[in-house]
Amino acid sequence: MKKDKLLSRRQFLGEASCAAVGSTALYSSLLNLRMTSTAAAADLSPDDDYKALVCLFLAGGNDSYNMLVPNNDSAYNEYQNTRDNIAIPKTDLLPITSNGQPYSEFGVHPGMPELQSLYNSNDLAFVANVGTLVHPTTKSDYRNKQSLPSGLFSHSDQQVHWQTSVPQTKGSSPGGWGGRTADLLMAMNEDSQVSMNISLSGVNVFQVGNEAFAYVSGLDGGTEMVDYTDSFKVAVDGLLEEHYKNLFTRTFAKNTRRFIDSSIAFNVAIDPIEIFTPAPATRLARRFKMVARTIAARDALNMKRQTFFIRVGGWDHHSEVNDAQGVMLPQISQAIQYFKDALQEIGMTDNVVTFTASDFGRTLTSNGVGSDHAWGGNHVVMGGPVNGGRIYGQYPSLVLGSSLEVGRGRLIPTTSVDEYGSEIAKWFGVSSSEMDTVFPNIRNFYDPMLITNPLGFLS
Repeated sequence: MKKDKLLSRRQFLGEASCAAVGSTALYSSLLNLRMTSTAAAADLSPDDDYKALVCLFLAGGNDSYNMLVPNNDSAYNEYQNTRDNIAIPKTDLLPITSNGQPYSEFGVHPGMPELQSLYNSNDLAFVANVGTLVHPTTKSDYRNKQSLPSGLFSHSDQQVHWQTSVPQTKGSSPGGWGGRTADLLMAMNEDSQVSMNISLSGVNVFQVGNEAFAYVSGLDGGTEMVDYTDSFKVAVDGLLEEHYKNLFTRTFAKNTRRFIDSSIAFNVAIDPIEIFTPAPATRLARRFKMVARTIAARDALNMKRQTFFIRVGGWDHHSEVNDAQGVMLPQISQAIQYFKDALQEIGMTDNVVTFTASDFGRTLTSNGVGSDHAWGGNHVVMGGPVNGGRIYGQYPSLVLGSSLEVGRGRLIPTTSVDEYGSEIAKWFGVSSSEMDTVFPNIRNFYDPMLITNPLGFLS
């Protein structure tokens, strides 16, 4: 509904403030607060190739030991004995092989043939038994509660810890490792009006840094202020251009101006872009399509580096885990394949790395109808730079009572989020000397000045 009368200053500030609180608009407006200079950006030539990271967060805790399953006869028998009625039948598994594990035969969930194909064509890799850690942890450490992540097995805590990689903290967030990465590299996008961090799933911790915030996009473009036309536009522009004495009012007006300007710039860049690769009829595929359109508009947006965040909820399968995954995992598989094809259409397969994250893995044992909260889990990394066709990290024994099992099939992670994320961040452009700025615990796991890629899944 159009506003045909000019708003008073009090009306505008009051109504706009109320509308922004609790919505994505205020957070989106706190965008692109760039550093005037950083050592990290100074190390990178302005002619460096474009690179993007896409984080696919499976919120709720994906039961990833039914996504990647041992297919070796003896290892499968151990898996079946432990998982009981929630085990995937061996004959249903989609076979893959990997070097570097205790056995070479594995299987992918039967609803994920696209992932199997991407893996076999070396476009995708799995990383085994990843989770939040403060230090490398043993079963004795767990029993003695030594240096464990706070709120272990809690959805809210572990979602934050995965995104911050500072799991010893609880309460106030230190920001996300994607945001800290953006703090270091945002100066590469020198002339852009839009934040390098773009979320397709609202505000998130992962993309928040000291200065960096997420720009929140819809499925079809940026969100502009409703009815920002005609007399309302005149009123808004006039009020935003006033010089306010009150600091809060002045800051709010400045950030609202930035939000409007960046939304307009974002939509101008995105609107002409079309992706012709047919997309699956799912909301997730539409989100990936928007990411592909944004990447295709990189020159118009003046972008050299971008991160994207997509959250898919509904993975807390305390019951009917097999039925639920039978519907949800195929959507993930199809959307990832679609995104790879869309990137190929725009010639950017070698410039983008897509990776999964989740609260935690789930118990290997059945609760009778599903599985419960656990710790380490398996993840997927896709992209042209990925050394695909292999499982990285240590795929664990699934026998109850193993050296990693701390009850009900909860597995201590053998790969930390720090190791997983730092290899991605290194490819993205974070220097070895700045790695502990992004991952404060990194030296608990390896020395980034001596080791470049601790796992080896990225070139």
